[in-house]
Amino acid sequence: MKDHIVCFGEVLLRLSAPAGQLLLQTPQLDTCIGGAEANVAVSLARFGHKVALAGVLPGNALGQAAREQLRMHGVAVDKLHVQPGRMGLYFLTPGAVLRPSEIVYDRAGSAFALADPACYDWPALLGGAAWLHVSGISPAVGEQAAQAVLEALHAARALGVRVSFDGNYRASLWAARGCDGAEVLRGLFAHADLAFADQRDIALVLRQPVLAEAGRTADAAAACFDAFPHLRRLAATQRIQASVDQHMLSATLHTRGGMLQAGSYAMHGIVDRIGGGDAFAAGLLHGLHSGWDDGDSLEFALAAAVAKHSIAGDFNLASAAQVEAVRGGRLDVRR
Repeated sequence: MKDHIVCFGEVLLRLSAPAGQLLLQTPQLDTCIGGAEANVAVSLARFGHKVALAGVLPGNALGQAAREQLRMHGVAVDKLHVQPGRMGLYFLTPGAVLRPSEIVYDRAGSAFALADPACYDWPALLGGAAWLHVSGISPAVGEQAAQAVLEALHAARALGVRVSFDGNYRASLWAARGCDGAEVLRGLFAHADLAFADQRDIALVLRQPVLAEAGRTADAAAACFDAFPHLRRLAATQRIQASVDQHMLSATLHTRGGMLQAGSYAMHGIVDRIGGGDAFAAGLLHGLHSGWDDGDSLEFALAAAVAKHSIAGDFNLASAAQVEAVRGGRLDVRR
C-alpha cells in the first residue's frame, strides 16, 4: 500500500541577524534548522502524514541536531545517510519597512552536495511511497546532487510514485555553480505530476521570455502543459507587497481542464515569510494525498502558507486544525 510521502533534499542550518539588524551588526545570530524539502516534510508530519526525508547529513554535532529536530516533529529520519563533511548553511538578514530580506548561501562542498549519487538506493528509499517531493534547489548545489535528483525522479516514474516538484530557482546558487539552471530544471520538470512554479519560472525554463509578461499566466500554464506530458497540476502563489510586513497573498492551481483561483489574505505584521512557499506545497500535497478535490486542496494550501507567516523559523509548525482556523477566519482566543 502506498501510504507515505518521501522528500529529498539538503537540511540546512539557518543563521539570522536579530530582527531590525543587519547581518553581524552585533555579534549575535539566531539559529534554526531548515531547508526547502525539510520544511515540506515537517509540515506534512504536523498535518498527520507518514513522511520521510531522504538525503545526507554530516557526521557531526550539527548533523545530529538537525536529525533530532526532524525526528521531534514526526519526520522519519531512517532514510538520511550520515557521512563525513560539513553542514550546508545560509545566513539571513531579515527585512524591515521597505528594506527587503537578504540571504547569503554557504553550501558549497557540503556533505549533501558532495555525496555520491550511488549512495541512494532509490527502489528501497521509495518503496511504498505515494509521492516523492523534490525541488530545484538541490541540483543547483552541485553536479552530484543534480544527478541524485534526476535518478530519484527516474526511479519514481518507474515505480509509479507521483512526483511533486518545486521549481525554486535560485539564481545565486546557479551562478556559483556556473551552470545553465534553466536547462537542468527543464529536465526535472519533465518528470513532475505536480509542479510549483509561477509564470516567471515557466518563462525561464521554456526560454520564452514573453510568458513572463503581465496577463500571460494562462498562456504560461498552457505552454507548460504542452512541454511536459506527465504534468497534471501547476500551482503558484501570488504576492502583493506594500512593505516587508504587509502582504496580500493568493494562489492559483492550473490543471489540463482549467484554472482555480483561491481567495486572498491580507497579512499585517508578518513574523517570518521564509518557508512560506514550502508551507504552500505541503498544504497542497496534504489535500491531494488525503483525497480532497482540487479546490479544497488549494484553499488549504494557501491558508497553510498564510499560517507560516506568523511563525518564526523555516518550519511551518501549524497543525491542520490551526490552518483550518486561518482558513475560516477564526481569530477568537482558543481555550
